[in-house]
Amino acid sequence: MTRRRWIADEASGNRAALTGDHADHLVRVLRARTGQEFDIATDAMVRRGRIVSIQDGRVEFELGEEVAASPPLDLTLLLAIFKFDRMEWAIEKCTELGASRIVPVMVRRTDAHLAASSLKRVERWRRIALQAAEQSRRAAPPEIASPIKLQDVVSLPPAALRILLAESKPHSLLRDVLAAHPAREIVLAIGPEGGWAEDELQLFETSGWVSASLGHTILRAETAAITATAIAISELT
Repeated sequence: MTRRRWIADEASGNRAALTGDHADHLVRVLRARTGQEFDIATDAMVRRGRIVSIQDGRVEFELGEEVAASPPLDLTLLLAIFKFDRMEWAIEKCTELGASRIVPVMVRRTDAHLAASSLKRVERWRRIALQAAEQSRRAAPPEIASPIKLQDVVSLPPAALRILLAESKPHSLLRDVLAAHPAREIVLAIGPEGGWAEDELQLFETSGWVSASLGHTILRAETAAITATAIAISELT
């Protein structure tokens, strides 16, 4: 039977702990008991953990043998901010698929109310990513960055294959671009509802990004994010 995996809030030596709501979920929802074993991910590795102490808001584990874990992938998503319920869905599913970094980006067509509220949503997005990482047996959740303006991130020096997903002009399919430019680090830019503005497309072009398409149909932003992530992960694994 596959053991449930948890990402430790604290770890030192051969001990680790879940704290706060994280611990309460294990105890109250999953009825955890002393002596039960789970896989526990720490910064260094994944190890088998046995519950040795349960307190209010805290579950402590004794760590044992190392458990094999998949190597982390290097896929960053620049995700233009869109409706929060759909964005949460995209963050959850892209985490499950294996994205290593998600950067919420404020662009021209981001609703002003969403842009203003986005800073308050970061902690919720991080909780969603943590839960999705544990559900999918990852060793660590993706980094969820604080929202940033597009011009502050697009022109950064390239350290990876940078791909703009755009449907306004004919482009090569994403899978063909990835096949033609093998890379171990990939950055994908996913646009907002309504697509990228013309000046943003020009900014990407002058900054050296490669353009790609997901096909002839127009996808919702969350569908595009999930689809592009799945295609990119298949090339990285």
